[in-house]
Amino acid sequence: MSRGVTCRRLIFFAVLGHLVLGTGSKVSATPQQLPPRVPTFRTSVDLVRVGAVVRDRKGRFVKNLSARDFVILDGDQVQKISDFQVDRPGLSIALLMDVSGSMEARMDSAREAAKYVLTGLDQIRDEAAVFTFATQLDEVQPFTLALQELPQKLSGVRPFGATSLHDAIAGTAARLTSREGLRRAVIVFTDGSDNWSRLSAAEASAAASEIDVPVYIVGIVPLIDNPSSGISAITPERTGIASTLSNLASLTGGRSFSATTPLDRSVIAQQILDELRHQYLIAFQASRKPGWHALVVRMRDKDLVVRARSGYNAGQSRPIS
Repeated sequence: MSRGVTCRRLIFFAVLGHLVLGTGSKVSATPQQLPPRVPTFRTSVDLVRVGAVVRDRKGRFVKNLSARDFVILDGDQVQKISDFQVDRPGLSIALLMDVSGSMEARMDSAREAAKYVLTGLDQIRDEAAVFTFATQLDEVQPFTLALQELPQKLSGVRPFGATSLHDAIAGTAARLTSREGLRRAVIVFTDGSDNWSRLSAAEASAAASEIDVPVYIVGIVPLIDNPSSGISAITPERTGIASTLSNLASLTGGRSFSATTPLDRSVIAQQILDELRHQYLIAFQASRKPGWHALVVRMRDKDLVVRARSGYNAGQSRPIS
């Protein structure tokens, strides 16, 4: 690894640590300020856990698979699967609400989309937390079982300020590190703009991928900007939701969506929850070679399609979450 690449990676983890370890429940995201110090680090664990969603060619979830059906490629090395789980007790969902100025006309739609997610949760097994962001990340509601309604505080929020979307995604994903034993995810409700983050989209996806937290982006867009509406003049490749943020989501094992109508928002919420409930958990021993490792999960049956995170860090320290 070149000296330049090594320096960039060290800067990335130092910045991420600063975002996660901000004072109280807020995460500073002012680009002009550098972290005052490098945070305390710990070595990463030896076991790599990967959540995977499998569908057939018609898009249907595939059940009753075993470890023998999967192939794990760590770079060009096939890894032996050391643990495989199908049944897990519940979901741990972090709802991340964009409250920056560009969301002023879209907050009601974002709140509605988030409510659809909450009403789809199991009141006995599933938990959720609510975070907001503009230029900083705020915890509005800590992780709570049977959370069916958004906090009252959120109804009075007036969107304002610039947008640190990438920083907020990385910081929220890090809050999920302690939610062990559950199927975890970050669901972001945003218009897709980012004009204030320190981290790039690729760095944010790497941070989420490292701790195996899929990121789902729900783009709150008007009809004319929704490429799936049939009347939009914008192609999917030209939309922020379908390009940069779509790549961010897919690299973590998540997905991106564009939502315009109440029906869109309801269907998308159900699709996300269905995916998480059909997730397989695969574990293998991390490589002894330190640094970032590209990760590919494949199916032995070529007619099946799998989605999982794109990489992990081995033998390398990472910020305490």
